[in-house]
Amino acid sequence: MTPRELVYATLEFENKTHRVPRQMWTLPYSEWKYPDMIDRIHREFPDDIIGAPAVLREKTIEEGDPYRHGVSRDAWGCKVTNIHEGIIGEVLTPLVEDEEWEDVDKIHIPREWLSFDRDEVNAFCRSTDRFVTSGCCPRPFEQLQFIRKTENLYMDLTDIPELMGTFMKDMHAFYCELLEEWAKTEVDAITFMDDWGSQSSLLINPSLWRQIFKPMYKDYAEIGKKYNKKVFMHSDGYILDILPDFAEIGVDAVNSQIFCIGIDKLAPLAGKITFWGEMDRQHLLVEGTAGDIQAAVSKVRETLWKQGGCIAQCEFGPGAAPQNVYEVFKNWAEW
Repeated sequence: MTPRELVYATLEFENKTHRVPRQMWTLPYSEWKYPDMIDRIHREFPDDIIGAPAVLREKTIEEGDPYRHGVSRDAWGCKVTNIHEGIIGEVLTPLVEDEEWEDVDKIHIPREWLSFDRDEVNAFCRSTDRFVTSGCCPRPFEQLQFIRKTENLYMDLTDIPELMGTFMKDMHAFYCELLEEWAKTEVDAITFMDDWGSQSSLLINPSLWRQIFKPMYKDYAEIGKKYNKKVFMHSDGYILDILPDFAEIGVDAVNSQIFCIGIDKLAPLAGKITFWGEMDRQHLLVEGTAGDIQAAVSKVRETLWKQGGCIAQCEFGPGAAPQNVYEVFKNWAEW
């Protein structure tokens, strides 16, 4: 069974091999600080899931490197300040400052993303036997935060200004167009994301989430299904309240902080959606022992595996002990 076939079987709960697909995420921080361990993990436990390249024919308005000290600008025009090398910075000044969004014209919708080289993507997919995800990742809630800053956005969402509502429709239409163009290629899955959880709850009332954002994600998932693509989503934090919604709208795999939520609380969703990782990077990867890692992998497997439903995904970022990241993939492989 090829890696691509293995991932499909896992997503469809038909994986009888006991070999769990794997994927390691890295940040520039770990790539710069621990290149030898990253090379070792890739060599011994190669990824089954990889991302397609997005080679643009048109240049975006981005400036600088968001992973380096200093100020950079994203493709929408938001300025990002970074004080920690190797991880992404934050927006300190909102792009849209007016409470009624009268200065909405400051926002640049990056239609340059639509100029990605389709032939390059298709050639890449044909060149590998691994499962390939799209090279775009819509993030409406987070992009609104970058544009407006989080505290301002929360106020806006309680009574959405007319110009903000118009922009949200334009942004959503752009994201749908972008996903549709990617879904027309030979990738295996489309991806989108938004971090929705705090440490112990959703960031906004679930009813407000279902009113404003769930319809967006439903549209994204329907685009994937229209073109027979799998649908992957990432969302950090405690998102238990909305995980059933993701399963309902057709998300095949969700990357979430399952240890923050609680493994036992996820048991009712086993066999309904695939948990695309992840291992606890708040505590386990930082200070856990080899025995702790082994117990955690066993807990995930025993609770969530239903001839599929689990992907051995793990993020190697700041704070993670290199050996602990290795132990995660070692324990999944030994099963």
